[in-house]
Amino acid sequence: MIKTDILIIGAGPTGLFTVFEAGLLKLKCHLIDALPIPGGQCSEIYPKKPIYDIPGFPEVLAGDLVRNLMEQIKPFSPGFTLGERAETLEKLEDGKFLVTTSKGTQHQAPVVVIAGGLGSFEPRKPPIASIGKYEDKGVAYIIKEPEIYRNKRVVISGGGDSALDWAIYLAEIAKEVSLVHRRKDFRGALDSVEKVEELSKSGKINLITQAEVVDLKGENELEAVVIRHNGDTSVDGIKPTDFFIPLFGLSPKLGPIGDWGLEIEKNAIKVNNAYDYQTNIPGIYAIGDVNTYPGKLKLILCGFHEAAIMCQSAYQRIFPEKKYVMKYTTVSGISGFDGTRKEAKKEIIKSIN
Repeated sequence: MIKTDILIIGAGPTGLFTVFEAGLLKLKCHLIDALPIPGGQCSEIYPKKPIYDIPGFPEVLAGDLVRNLMEQIKPFSPGFTLGERAETLEKLEDGKFLVTTSKGTQHQAPVVVIAGGLGSFEPRKPPIASIGKYEDKGVAYIIKEPEIYRNKRVVISGGGDSALDWAIYLAEIAKEVSLVHRRKDFRGALDSVEKVEELSKSGKINLITQAEVVDLKGENELEAVVIRHNGDTSVDGIKPTDFFIPLFGLSPKLGPIGDWGLEIEKNAIKVNNAYDYQTNIPGIYAIGDVNTYPGKLKLILCGFHEAAIMCQSAYQRIFPEKKYVMKYTTVSGISGFDGTRKEAKKEIIKSIN
């Protein structure tokens, strides 16, 4: 049995930053995540992708943001249960919650914070009968490490931002990049569309529109894709390739959390944003992309703000008899010490040395 002050479901950026805000209040945190590593989508889906809207960072790679957050929370020694999905939640007689994972690990805490991003993800796969045969043998639905594709032949399928961005990126390192889209027009950002068209004209991207990949070829590994143009039922184009990457997006699912009695609206958890991001069940909060309220913006920086507000409420719930007076980190010290300027100065000097 793992006991903690705040149990966080989801170890993405918002969940990790919650550890910092809770640590300033001297509250211990433990995080559960179905992924084998912390970082959520930033680690699993786009670690090499730049993020531009984190305050203080004109540009930061998603993977680097996760590493910085892990370094930031290190003084508070959070616990992690990784590679296990939160399955069931039970409210105990003393008001605490018992959360059990898919592997039977039990966690107990007076406060549960759901910071699971958009939930668990499943790739939207194209309707190709043979695609399962080539998964991890030339077919990938997510690009985690771009260097794998250096000097290789790559076929990307899709018409959104992800397909456009990766086609542009891989055009600089792959031997050959083909972008296949079933329509003539793309639905991604205009500047990305223009860049793809420029790269197509210069021969760095083989742009194939109004067409789809309908079949895959190869003995033990992928060797070629079969491309059929719209309305053409008789003639197939076979294109040799090392990799086929259909980027049709991911389908988010709340998973077992959706059965916990929480108020759900369009696959997101409704919260009280006028006060503390608490759900309809007292003691259970939802922050980050997993929640919804009027005016909600699904941005990492908004999740950080919600984490800070939520932790103040969680402190009052855990210690109703105590009155907490907020202190800035410049006064209280980066590790949430007793609050005197003298103590804080000693700790900061120590950390520098």
